[in-house]
Amino acid sequence: MKLNLTSVALALVLPTAVFAQDSVAVSTGNYPNAYTSGSANVSPFTQASKRFNDWAISAGAGIPLMQSSDLTSIKGFGAGKNLYGWSAYLSVDKAITHAFGLKLQYDKGESRQGFVNTKDHVASPTGDGARTQYDAISLLGDINFSNLLRRVDNHSPFRWALHGYAGVGSLSYRAYRQDAGAAYNQQLITEVKPFKLGSLFAQAGAGLKYRATKSIDLEGRMMYIVTGDEDFDGAGGRSYNGIVNDNPSDNLINVTLGATLNLGKHESHLFWHDPLQEIYYKLDVLADKNQDVEVCKKGDADNDGVCDDWDRQLDTPAGARVDGAGVALDTDLDGVIDLYDKCTTVPGPVENNGCPTTSSSTVSDNTRTLEGIEFDLNSDKILPSNTPILNNAVNYINSSSGSYNVIGATDTRASDAYNQKLSERRANNVKSYLIQNGVEAGKLNAIGRGEKDLKYPECEPATKCPEWKNRANRRVYFEAK
Repeated sequence: MKLNLTSVALALVLPTAVFAQDSVAVSTGNYPNAYTSGSANVSPFTQASKRFNDWAISAGAGIPLMQSSDLTSIKGFGAGKNLYGWSAYLSVDKAITHAFGLKLQYDKGESRQGFVNTKDHVASPTGDGARTQYDAISLLGDINFSNLLRRVDNHSPFRWALHGYAGVGSLSYRAYRQDAGAAYNQQLITEVKPFKLGSLFAQAGAGLKYRATKSIDLEGRMMYIVTGDEDFDGAGGRSYNGIVNDNPSDNLINVTLGATLNLGKHESHLFWHDPLQEIYYKLDVLADKNQDVEVCKKGDADNDGVCDDWDRQLDTPAGARVDGAGVALDTDLDGVIDLYDKCTTVPGPVENNGCPTTSSSTVSDNTRTLEGIEFDLNSDKILPSNTPILNNAVNYINSSSGSYNVIGATDTRASDAYNQKLSERRANNVKSYLIQNGVEAGKLNAIGRGEKDLKYPECEPATKCPEWKNRANRRVYFEAK
């Protein structure tokens, strides 16, 4: 046997892994889960729930033609008549997905090759003739190219399908030869038993199927059989007309017509079953007004439109808008949900209904401290909302005789060193703005204190506080010297 066994194994296993991958997915059987909806119409895929057939029996007959050998079945022009044998096959077929399946197939036949038809039982004055009786069992991969390459938006039924086949198996045969120049004298030249190392063979080809009825498919098929044996043609190592066949394998072309009987009670076989029919079926079920559809298995306790199966906040107040997980929305992240927030886009404390307090933008004569200049996360840019406060600060500082420290601060996110630099940039930007708007440079001194001077010390770490408190810590304020 001269075939590379590793290559043959890869040729069989690799397409099986590629085209059968969606058939080996593991399901826990628990519904609903993170990958399915909570609808009662979704159920685990089982043999009992499927609505298609996936087993079949195929049979056919045809003509084997010996090629790539010393003695061939098809003759060139003027080299004698063509010789035809017979062949038949029977297989048990299993569809694994809509595009891939397996066949366990038995082949039987007799090829005729050479310069005389051995079935005539007459002398052969012009040249040798031979016939080979063979039996074979093989495992074939079956690729449904029509389903594999079909557009997913093609909803129309189809009745033609192109299939590709490839596989390996065990081949046994008897080769008989009739010598030229003598009376009828056929003799057994070579015999190979099945299931031996030297009996390994491969075959591959294509078939065109037509769906005649829901249970019967008709098919024309052409297979190329690689025997791996140079004695398969019955030549017995001879050369003919000065030509020696150097190929290590005598090969066959087998042309057949056959039929497939699809087994099962369903309307269609998996190879003819549109994968999208499962979706159409569920849509039809939901559209059926006579069927009660259980939307939520565990109900919706807070009536927010999110089933309790998925709801992360089972006590949402009535009237509150929620996200996909059933959590009440808080647009400005200040800890006050939008239902109760008087200022949904501006953060503010709970005690002020989610709105910022006005006292933070004023000047306190008792402490001579100016506040209310806040910054976005990881930013030293002066926001438009800070402009009125800074303009008030310009007027106050110019009307006073004192000088002021412009102090920058941050929240507790990031490292101490990074926050120190960020606070210094914030203080210097505010100082520059005041100078550009008329404040004497000598009255101002920029200082950065990083995260060491929190307005809300309890926000360490920042995750302990709502966003409005962390924003208040990201600030610049003024102190009289």
